[in-house]
Amino acid sequence: MTPPFPPIEPYDRGLLDVGDGNRVYWETSGNPDGKPVLCVHGGPGAGGSRGSRRTFDPEVFRIVLFDQRGCGESLPHASDPAVGLEHNTTHHLVADMERLREHLGVDRWMLYGGSWGSTLILAYAERYPERVSEAVLVGVTTTRPEETDWLYRGVGRLLPGLWEAFRDALPEADRDGNLVAAYDRLLNSPDAAVRAKAVRDWAAWEDAVIAHEALGRPGAYSDRPDDALTAFVRICAHYFAHDAWLEDGQLLRDAHRLAGIPAVLVHGRLDLGSPLTTAWELAKAWPGAELKVVDDSGHTGSPAMRDAIGEAVARFGRTGR
Repeated sequence: MTPPFPPIEPYDRGLLDVGDGNRVYWETSGNPDGKPVLCVHGGPGAGGSRGSRRTFDPEVFRIVLFDQRGCGESLPHASDPAVGLEHNTTHHLVADMERLREHLGVDRWMLYGGSWGSTLILAYAERYPERVSEAVLVGVTTTRPEETDWLYRGVGRLLPGLWEAFRDALPEADRDGNLVAAYDRLLNSPDAAVRAKAVRDWAAWEDAVIAHEALGRPGAYSDRPDDALTAFVRICAHYFAHDAWLEDGQLLRDAHRLAGIPAVLVHGRLDLGSPLTTAWELAKAWPGAELKVVDDSGHTGSPAMRDAIGEAVARFGRTGR
């Protein structure tokens, strides 16, 4: 098993003004002269895990973490119902990443991230392929409508009672329609009690899917402070209700733009929330991408998945800047 590297603290951090009244938290740790790597968190709206620093050899990498708009330490925070999300879209986040690259004086960087983070990495890399040296994607998603429909409806075939509770928490008129869009409306209700209940009901479903995966654990999503959970759920529903502002199949269609960027796609065969199909299709469409399927892992990983990630990161670390 690949152990994580020892804990380290950032040597620099700040809030980057990205426009529209938003300031994005960023930090750098490791070797200031090392190979730049950007950690792109999932969710959307989960905020960056500071533990991600330990994935990288601090003597080899210049490790950059950031919190996407509205979550983590970025401001303003989406847990405040007065904070609008109209300037929080995939296109805004891609622009924020590029602005951060320029701010830090990075020419090209390696990209690392999982789940929603893999969608955002693909959107950025297809827009700015010349700025990406390598990529490691974990629990691959492209946020196509069929992927969202699977997570919030299809996988309910395996968890019928829990899924019915998720559906039946909605007003009766919304139960046969777009469940994600219906939750998005509740999460922006003027009634604080309605918003709070929608957060709990959404998180209960997310927890249920993960808890029933191989090596899953209860409370994987809801085990976070109230403000962080509210922002996470609100931003998730906002993005998924709008198909992440991407054309259906866009990221797979445009994967040819990634030719020349070496990549490792690490995916658990037992991933309930994000079935292997998407990673398989991306590996076929992306010249130079290698798919590593981890047989014992679901979406939240396993020791074998950590080994596969560590191997990929170390390999790219040896290629230098």
